[in-house]
Amino acid sequence: MIILNAIKIIFLLGFLVFIHEGGHFLVAKLCKVKVNEFAIGFGKILWQKQGKETKYSLRMIPLGGFCNMEGEEEESDAPGSFSKASIPKRVAIVAAGAIVNIIFALIVYFILATSYNFQVTNNWSSALTFAGEKTGTFITSTFEGLKQLFTGKAGLDQMMGPVGISEVVAKTNGMFEFINMIAIVSLSLGVTNLLPIPALDGGKILLLIIEAIRKKPLSQKIEINIQLLGFSFIIILALFVTWNDIARII
Repeated sequence: MIILNAIKIIFLLGFLVFIHEGGHFLVAKLCKVKVNEFAIGFGKILWQKQGKETKYSLRMIPLGGFCNMEGEEEESDAPGSFSKASIPKRVAIVAAGAIVNIIFALIVYFILATSYNFQVTNNWSSALTFAGEKTGTFITSTFEGLKQLFTGKAGLDQMMGPVGISEVVAKTNGMFEFINMIAIVSLSLGVTNLLPIPALDGGKILLLIIEAIRKKPLSQKIEINIQLLGFSFIIILALFVTWNDIARII
């Protein structure tokens, strides 16, 4: 049972982060931005192949992956540099990961509706309506939760992190519950990443919007400091939420 639960957790979290990075990868390719490396997993390299332009890697830790683009972290004048792409293209590339997660959740809900006849009649129209309503309800409830958080009507102790999510995934009973959880976590990953917080995709999009308004980018020093501030906030929040998750389990 422990091994089965571990497989379920690794598959769910790893796969959803993988398709998130895959979204960045595909749109970068469509926008002619060079991807130096696309990796499945993290850590030690188990397998690697150099493509025409991109290095493809399989790494030891099977949780997600990454998409390393030319000029993403620093200015680069090389052909296909992310930093030299137009602002609309950069916004599309940055937003692609979260959008893929949201679209994937829609597809999962559609599959649930057609395969399990879940609260809908067995036809495509009602299944699409069901998928849209489930997705819309989740997004609305997420923003309502954030509103309550910032107005003090809800506390940080009500948030759930990877540990809490893993516990819920482990307790899923049967294929239906597991697939439904995949949709929920995918939506959560997509919506959360679009929040305008530095270090998240939404924060990067906000900086690009500021660049478009100013008609020039922020200085590299200011942008790095903003990203570090956002990253520090996320780390502190993650530690706090993880502590609460563990406390609930214990």
